Amino acid sequence: MRRSAHALEDMSVLLAVAHPDDEGFGTGGVLALLAGRGARLTLVCATNGDVGEISDPALATPDTLGQVRQAELRRAMAVTGVHDLRFLNYRDSGMAGTDDNRHANALMQAPPDEVIGRLVDVMRETRPQVVITHDPTGGYGHPDHVVMCRHVTAAFRLAADAAAYPEQLARDSQTWHPGLLYYVCFPRSFFRRMWQYLREAGIRPPFASDEVDTLGTPDDEVTTVVDVEPYLATKIASLNCHRTQIDPQGPFHKLPTHRLHDMMRNEYFTLALPDDAGADADLLGRLAPAAARQPGLP
Repeated sequence: MRRSAHALEDMSVLLAVAHPDDEGFGTGGVLALLAGRGARLTLVCATNGDVGEISDPALATPDTLGQVRQAELRRAMAVTGVHDLRFLNYRDSGMAGTDDNRHANALMQAPPDEVIGRLVDVMRETRPQVVITHDPTGGYGHPDHVVMCRHVTAAFRLAADAAAYPEQLARDSQTWHPGLLYYVCFPRSFFRRMWQYLREAGIRPPFASDEVDTLGTPDDEVTTVVDVEPYLATKIASLNCHRTQIDPQGPFHKLPTHRLHDMMRNEYFTLALPDDAGADADLLGRLAPAAARQPGLP
């Protein structure tokens, strides 16, 4: 059988996120696209989402939520087509300024060298050409997102350094130089558009109008826009596996379907490393239709 010109069997991609469901809205379509073209995908989830929402008390309790959310992520990735799923099993640090930030097992409290070393180990094993993680803003400032960005960026730089974590190399691991590091973005124009859609529908937005211009990534830092409309059904089905996090009475579920789809059809990234990577190096950008490769945002 002739191999498809769009096949990606030789590509290894590592996505590293903080919580179950972080993979869904920002990268769910790209993951489905990559899986459909045969790329080898690994998802690392740093925490179990232990202090997230519980949409229905019948689904979980505070004591069981982490275990339930792990199962939800496994089901979501079965829908998407990601078969290599790894949990680092740190505790969810909660939102900024909460007591959960100070929990002894929280990701925020974990020694950076320890977390970075575990990420380096995965990179050396899976040998990704592309690594994807949260951007420095954490999207909406979640401290676990911010710290994962920092740790994944450090691991990306160190995976090729034989002096870093030499104990890994003593057990048959080999150094590896990942090719490209992307940050998942939610551009500021995206949040402005979301706020506008909610207000037009008579729905109170979850953030105030004076926050709109400070949430997310500045538009001029976005390098890559991927139109994932052909994969929207898979993306939505995968997201719906995260039942504990989905409030059927929440603001986004009250939006008209065409508005919700408009918000979900594009996924945004910053090509962060190497520093000198030009447009011709943008592998994710080349996955998209030509019109969606342009850096201009909707």
